[in-house]
Amino acid sequence: MLSELSRMPAEMSSESRRQLLNAVTDLFLLDESPNEASQAHYGDIALKSLPHLEAEARRDYADRVAETPTLPRDVAVSLASDPDADVARLVLKLSPVLTDTDLAAIAVTQSQRHLVAIAERARLSESVTDILVERGDRDVLHTVSANEGASLSDKGFDRLIERGGHDGQISLALSSRSDLTPNRAERVMRIVEQIGDDGTLWNKPGSEALSLARQARQQRLEIKLLMADLSAGRRPLDEIVTMLAEEDRAFHLALVFAQVASLSTDQALRVLMQRDPSGIAVTCRALGVSTEAFGAVLRLRGRRMMFAKTATEDDLKAYAALDPATAERTMRFLKLKTKLS
Repeated sequence: MLSELSRMPAEMSSESRRQLLNAVTDLFLLDESPNEASQAHYGDIALKSLPHLEAEARRDYADRVAETPTLPRDVAVSLASDPDADVARLVLKLSPVLTDTDLAAIAVTQSQRHLVAIAERARLSESVTDILVERGDRDVLHTVSANEGASLSDKGFDRLIERGGHDGQISLALSSRSDLTPNRAERVMRIVEQIGDDGTLWNKPGSEALSLARQARQQRLEIKLLMADLSAGRRPLDEIVTMLAEEDRAFHLALVFAQVASLSTDQALRVLMQRDPSGIAVTCRALGVSTEAFGAVLRLRGRRMMFAKTATEDDLKAYAALDPATAERTMRFLKLKTKLS
C-alpha cells in the first residue's frame, strides 16, 4: 500500500497532500518495527509532501513525529533543516534519528533559534557543542552552559569562558554543573568572585545584576569573617563546613580547607571535587571534621556530580572507620611530596 501511495499525482493540492501524509503517518506509526521497504516508501511520501505544505502543517507534522525512532533519517533531516525554526524545533531537540553529523551541519548553516533547539538536546557530543559555542548567540550560550548533557571539550570550555565568562547567568550555570573538573571549577569560581558592586561583569538587567553583585560581595565578606572566626577559635570548623556545604558553596568551602590544611586553593578545590572521595576524606579526617559535617560535604559532592545516594552512604561509613592518625600521616606525606615535586 505504501509503495502505491508513494506514486502520488503531481497535481495534488496542498490540503490533499496534508491529509494523505497524516493518513499514511497513522498507518506507519502503528508498526513499531517497520521493515526497510516500508520505511523507504513512507519516507518517499513524506519528502514529496513536505515542500508543498504550509508552515503550520509542516510544524504539526514535525511535532507529531519528532520523537519517532523509526522515522526515516532523510525525513528527520528535512524537518530539522526547515528554514522555519518552529517547524524544526522539536525534531532538533528530541529526534533520536539525527546523527552528530546531521546536527553539526545544521548548526553550521541554520539560524540561532535552530541552535537553541539543538542546545536543548538531552545529550550533545563535544564536536556539536563546540560549534554551538562558536556560532551561538547569548541565548545559545545560556542554554549550552546550563545543559549538563552538553559535553564540553577543553577547547569548547575555553571558548565559552572567552565569549560568555562575563555573563553572570553563564558563569552561575557553569559553576553548578556536576561535571565540572577542579581546574575548570576554579576558573569559573574566580570569575564569579570578581563581581563588582555595580554588576558590570554581569550581562543582566540592572536591578537583577546589582542584586547578584551585592549577594556575591556579601558572600566574599562573609567568608573572610568566617575564616577570621575560625582562626581565632570563635567558630568550630564543623559549623563552617556544614553551613557552606549545605549552601552548595564549593569554592568557599575549598577556601576554608585551603587555609586550615595549608593547601593552595587549586589543591583544595581539586581534592574537594575529584570523583574519588579518598582525598577529601583524608583531608577532613586529618582536620578533625566530624562524621556529621563530612556527611554534608558528601551531599554537596553528590549534588554536583550526581552520585547515587547509596554511594554517598558507603563513603560516609568508610569515613567513620578512617583512623585519624593514618589520615594525618597521609596528609603530611602528600604535602611533602607536593613540595618536592
